[in-house]
Amino acid sequence: MSIFSRWQEGLSRTSKAAFGQIASLLGTSEITDETWDDLETLLIQADLGIESASSILDELKRCTRAEGWIRSEALFSALKAELRARLIRPPTLDFSHKPTVILVVGVNGSGKTTTIAKLSARFAGEGKKILLGAADTFRAAAVDQLQVWGDRLNVEVVAGAPESDPGAVAFNAVQAAVARNADVVMVDTAGRLHTRFNLMEELKKVYRVVGKALTGAPHHVWLVLDATTGQNALQQARSFKEAVNVDGVILTKLDSSARGGMAFAIQRELGLPILFAGLGEKPQDLTPFDPDAFVDGILIDRKET
Repeated sequence: MSIFSRWQEGLSRTSKAAFGQIASLLGTSEITDETWDDLETLLIQADLGIESASSILDELKRCTRAEGWIRSEALFSALKAELRARLIRPPTLDFSHKPTVILVVGVNGSGKTTTIAKLSARFAGEGKKILLGAADTFRAAAVDQLQVWGDRLNVEVVAGAPESDPGAVAFNAVQAAVARNADVVMVDTAGRLHTRFNLMEELKKVYRVVGKALTGAPHHVWLVLDATTGQNALQQARSFKEAVNVDGVILTKLDSSARGGMAFAIQRELGLPILFAGLGEKPQDLTPFDPDAFVDGILIDRKET
């Protein structure tokens, strides 16, 4: 399957739901006050958030006045261009440190452990030697799950006893990566609600301990967000960014989301690049985020299909 086809298929729910209604709205009717009201409602329903929706509407109104547009179909291409302009193209991943230490964080149920496994498969396929740290010690199933993936991918997993100190596991994983001459070590942390102060403090401790195990680490902190959670994900992202200096987002379950607009809200509010997107269950369905393919996949001109 081509990259574009994979994005189109993965985003089919989003393109048929909220963004599909937007495409239908911007048909052959004249632009009226009702057009703007309906468009604003649909953008908010698509999870862009009130601020992003208002900002986009202001820009479209400015273009309409400047160009003298009368019919709403003229807004379709302008909206597509405006959405694309609001997405950051992800940076080239930096693996210059050896080992490159990546702390992976997120709430329970976001798909964090599975995402780490998929990333391991991708990086190992690029010829990198991978080591995993199972620092989610409070959920035995997470450690077991990571070890099963490690066996399947032939990747070493450093784990501790159930309910052992997650900082100690993270420390041992980084030291093992140094000793084994690994290229990348990814540390799986316990999923936690961003509203639980004590758990967030514990995550900060893991962050600090990793730095003691290797000066300059962690080199990256990636936040895994469930695309189906909508605007709730925005507050999650803000809390994790403040706690442990998140520098990138992985958006999972985009294929299960009927909205998907939270990608724009995250980048507007936090300026964090989306590094990867989950478009399905298979390892290859976790793909580098492509802003062009994303916008083309959610906003499809029904006249051309």
